[in-house]
Amino acid sequence: LVDVGTEWRSFSNENSSADPSRVGAPENPFLGGADLTTSIAVGHGNSSTTGHSLANTQRKNMSTEDRQMSQGLGVIREMSARIHLPKSIESRFCGNLGLHHNIQAAATRIAKKAVELDLDGAAKIFKDVLDSKALRGKNNEAQAAACLYIACRKEGVPRTFKEICAASRVSKKEIGRCFKLIIKSLETSLEQITSADFMSRFCGNLGLHHNIQAAATRIAKKAVELDLVAG
Repeated sequence: LVDVGTEWRSFSNENSSADPSRVGAPENPFLGGADLTTSIAVGHGNSSTTGHSLANTQRKNMSTEDRQMSQGLGVIREMSARIHLPKSIESRFCGNLGLHHNIQAAATRIAKKAVELDLDGAAKIFKDVLDSKALRGKNNEAQAAACLYIACRKEGVPRTFKEICAASRVSKKEIGRCFKLIIKSLETSLEQITSADFMSRFCGNLGLHHNIQAAATRIAKKAVELDLVAG
């Protein structure tokens, strides 16, 4: 049996109170043999130059697929952190509704879980894209951004192209182009989204009362029914 979870080992000394435990990271299913390799971190001060050199050498020795996957995961993780609400906003939103602190804590846990789902979902889609080789030659960050956009929609927490673009370093047009290619190559279908899907979050960001949020959502849905807005 092979345990792919986090490794915990203790090297405690009976004659000392010190217990230097060693913790190993869990296996990463998105990288080939990631659990058997050592990642070199870049330090500070005089050691930073050597760290950069060793890290660059390590990246060069990685396979092309693993290097692209590693870069893509980094981009997805960075963008996901930028587009999700901080705890302070979650707490303020629950406070506006007059919810008990237990419900606020539950909302925070749900929000954290949503972030994890977005990351895992986007990483899975990104790996499928790399394996399909359908977007070979396309900007790696644009591919990762498009995968995150798709994952957010799949998990029911959609973000606009503009939001994804603002969190990345590539153009909205480039992300949109990759999005269309991914949908076509992976034969993925997505439910249609409307302005009503974003209304609650936008109102929450502005700290508006839940009555205003409800009214804004109803107006947005009615506008779609009357065909006053596109999408």
